[in-house]
Amino acid sequence: MAKTINVQQHVLVPKHVLMTEEEVTQLLTRYNISKKQMPSISSKDPAIKDLNVTAGNVIKVIRTSLTQGKAEFYRAVRE
Repeated sequence: MAKTINVQQHVLVPKHVLMTEEEVTQLLTRYNISKKQMPSISSKDPAIKDLNVTAGNVIKVIRTSLTQGKAEFYRAVRE
């Protein structure tokens, strides 16, 4: 039998969080960018499959950093 692996619980996969529309608006205003200018992530990416995302959503990726402790990155969901 094949063993199923939960990708979201793997030690090497950083935490992925779906941002609210209000948070997205604040982010885009702060950096004076549009969603098209953001790095993208596929809606089929295994790390976000349980977040029920659609194209146009924005994901916050929280990684651990040796120098900062915690670093946040943002990705726009694309098909």
